[in-house]
Amino acid sequence: MAILRRFGPRARHRSAVTAFTIAGVVALAACGGGGEPASSGAAAAGAPKTGGTLKVSFFPDNPTFSCIDPFQVYWIEHRTIIRNFADSLTDQDPETGKIVPWLAQSWEISADGLTYTFKLRDGVTFSNGKKLDAQAVADNAQGWIDTVKATNGAAFGASYIQGLTGATVVDPLTVQLTLSQPNSSFLQATSTTNLAITDPANFARDPKTRCTGEGVVGSGQFVLDHYTPKVETVLTKRPTPYSWPSELVENSGDAYLDKVVFNYVGEDSVRTGNLVSGAIDISWPRNPFTVQDTTLIERSGHAVEKRPLPGVAYTHFANTSPGRPLADPEVRKALYKAIDLKSYAATIFGPEYPVVGGVFNSTTPYYEDQSAKLAYDPEGAKKILDAAGWTVGEGGFRFKDGKQLLLDYPITQFSAGPELVQAQLKVVGINLSLRPLTPAEQTTYLPQGNYDLTSTYFTRANPGALQFIINPEVANSKALATRSASPEAIADTQALFAQALRTTDEAQITKAYADLQEYLIDEGISFPLFERVQTAGVSSHVHGFAFTSESFLRLNDVWKDNS
Repeated sequence: MAILRRFGPRARHRSAVTAFTIAGVVALAACGGGGEPASSGAAAAGAPKTGGTLKVSFFPDNPTFSCIDPFQVYWIEHRTIIRNFADSLTDQDPETGKIVPWLAQSWEISADGLTYTFKLRDGVTFSNGKKLDAQAVADNAQGWIDTVKATNGAAFGASYIQGLTGATVVDPLTVQLTLSQPNSSFLQATSTTNLAITDPANFARDPKTRCTGEGVVGSGQFVLDHYTPKVETVLTKRPTPYSWPSELVENSGDAYLDKVVFNYVGEDSVRTGNLVSGAIDISWPRNPFTVQDTTLIERSGHAVEKRPLPGVAYTHFANTSPGRPLADPEVRKALYKAIDLKSYAATIFGPEYPVVGGVFNSTTPYYEDQSAKLAYDPEGAKKILDAAGWTVGEGGFRFKDGKQLLLDYPITQFSAGPELVQAQLKVVGINLSLRPLTPAEQTTYLPQGNYDLTSTYFTRANPGALQFIINPEVANSKALATRSASPEAIADTQALFAQALRTTDEAQITKAYADLQEYLIDEGISFPLFERVQTAGVSSHVHGFAFTSESFLRLNDVWKDNS
């Protein structure tokens, strides 16, 4: 049986941001305005045309981990590229969160949640002509497990195969994947780019070589022609026929485009200018378009497409270690009321930007709106701090037992976001100290505990992603996870994760994630700051643009009318 995913309130069509440095927001102008975007749908331009090259400009390549291997990479832009040359066992509907067939035409989950049996589509081949059958899937599963070991768990895909122990070939088109413990997020994991199925021969190469793209072969509409780190990535139409897309696309055959060229451009204004001039077809920023750029794009007849990224919102997490100011639960309660999330969104990103409503972005399955608990109430914050013995003193800041209520917030650079939070907290008497980090300190401040607030996020269309931030057993930073709450609160959150992940009962999963989201706010563990939204400037000559459930670009239906 398939497990269905449920969404909360639908997000509006709006401008936004994707991802930032771990401890500070890049200085940005507001975004929005500009009137109605032009249509990028095929219906406005008639029947799709074949041929041509699509040119896409991305944010600069990852400076420290250049990689195009599906299982290892976490860089959002490269996961977009991977989505178009490597298919997955399942797909996820971006509108409903439902898991639908793709390479697997059906599946069954055992009653104990430990065995996933996938029935594969017949006739599927990798772009090099090799069959994609049950043995290929089993070899991929073993390759994932081996890669986790070879990278000491550093491969990003490790978080997607929690509990996976191996695979068994039942017959040429049937494969069973086995888990050591139930993991209700595993089915959704099989829809992601990180668990895309590639030619098993790839796994004979070491992980570092696979990162270069050498020998990485998928079964998608396109072929990875080459990846030149920090310069460009090129996809070309696969040379053999393609006829096995998921039900979520209209084009059931070969790609319309002949080639897709992705380059890496640092300046947002340059990307926008190139789009308007016709030098590129899609401008894909990491940070939001400015008001000026949005207006320029739309008045030039092009479109700005927008969709919130699923997963953990851009969030503050506290250091609650004994002796730190945020170990006091009353200070954490005051913090919620002291930060004006609506003003933050409007000031940093523009008046049309969505206000974060909870622990997760609004497109995340099982999202629950917690806006009432996050409402701005500076007078309420002052009353909480008064009652907790924090009195106003020199400079308008609060003191208790001779110590100032001073919060250390390490940042990579001074920017509008942290400075706005600093100003808001000052209103209620909290001194937020913005401390620029040296390159060396950026890798040491978390393990050493030299902070009171830090910020991070996680992109995945499943709320189980949050455990890789706050569950010390699996967190990417155990130091952050163990300091984000008291031992008792950590145990409670672990129990809620277990309730959600170790069952296949939809009602139990829904309740556990709802309870978790409430608990994280009630206990002062998660402090959401803004919702992350992917935007793209799309030429009026481009049609069939679509976002995946992960808010990546899906090229199946894309074509150009000036090819």
